[in-house]
Amino acid sequence: MLRGALKSLSAVSLRAALALLGVMLLAGAANAAPVSVKDIRVWAGPDATRLVLDLSGPADHRLMTLQNPDRVVVDIPGALLARPDQRLPADEGFLRQLRVGPQSNGDLRVVIDLSAPARPRSFTVAPSGSYGHRLVVDLEPDRGATRAAGAAPAGPPTVVKSVRDVHGRDIVVAIDAGHGGVDPGSIGKRGAREKDVTLAIARRLKQRIDREPGMRAVLTREHDEFVELRERMVRARKRQADMFVSIHADAFHDRSVRGSSVYVLSARGASDESARWLADRENAADLIGGVKLDDKDSVLASVLLDLSQGASMSASLDAADKVMDELYSIGNITRRGVKQAGFIVLKSPDIPSILVETAFISNPTEESRLLDPRHQMRLAEAIHRGVRRYFYSNPPPGTLVAELRARGDRTVLATTTTGGAETSGASN
Repeated sequence: MLRGALKSLSAVSLRAALALLGVMLLAGAANAAPVSVKDIRVWAGPDATRLVLDLSGPADHRLMTLQNPDRVVVDIPGALLARPDQRLPADEGFLRQLRVGPQSNGDLRVVIDLSAPARPRSFTVAPSGSYGHRLVVDLEPDRGATRAAGAAPAGPPTVVKSVRDVHGRDIVVAIDAGHGGVDPGSIGKRGAREKDVTLAIARRLKQRIDREPGMRAVLTREHDEFVELRERMVRARKRQADMFVSIHADAFHDRSVRGSSVYVLSARGASDESARWLADRENAADLIGGVKLDDKDSVLASVLLDLSQGASMSASLDAADKVMDELYSIGNITRRGVKQAGFIVLKSPDIPSILVETAFISNPTEESRLLDPRHQMRLAEAIHRGVRRYFYSNPPPGTLVAELRARGDRTVLATTTTGGAETSGASN
């Protein structure tokens, strides 16, 4: 009996030992795969600077500020820099220089050398859409800074845990590069084709929006192809776009005419489209809210469509105003005021839609600017800022931006008042 008991105890002990060994092996495997910083991106606006670290997984971090010289230090326990030889951003907004390196305790230290006193705010963002885990550090003006010469470091580090992680889908912006394929659009005196210019600007705008936490862009055409006008709307709807932005380059017989303009749908165009939808509602796609028209009587269908269309047109006008303001800020608007027209691509009754005539390709000076990659980027940045301002004022329900607003997260809400600023071995 004693021998049997010992044999039984031995078996139990063996199972326990094996279980414990399994846990240790799993823990060792987890420790063997530390979080890596895959990329570091910076965006600088007139009043704030945002630093985004793309991470391979969730991570805690510690944040502290130091003075003489001014700098912000971020420590990420157990992290590694995926590409130690990557070129780090510098001389952007509050960021003068960035230094990254491992510490003796296993932390990865990120040191932000500041060009001026700034107040840091940080938060982590959970995966959403095409983005993975992110750590965001916002640098805002430290207007209350009163610093005596020889001041000591500003207190102990502040521990920021990942409980501040936020969730929510990305805002989707459909970018429509006008013309394409057999349709070259307008052609400038130097031979610049509108279809090429619009695609170049659309790609730059997509790149800029994709860098924005909580936002991503889709293109209605990604290369030189012909796409029917209504097919462009269909592609935006299939991607569940929250906004449709069509990029064009204007032309006029008077080559001296210049400047950008922004269009929304006219009342006449809306009326025509409403009649079309009501006539063909048996074959119409669902509205974005999931509302069907094919099972509604004519009166109810008309009311529902009018409500959707009215809200869409109001949102379009608001967004167009903000985009126009940003184009004006870079000197690209000669006559202010959103214009209205019956362009087919603006006729989606459930997606706020704007059309941007970036410049007059028929004007030789503007044609040259449209061919300049730097000016293309300035245009893309201006359009992005306008779209961003709109969505931070009117975030769609269920989005990451909407959740941040609901939480009253000042780190991100401050971005709505910055006039376009993006305010979603190193040693100290």
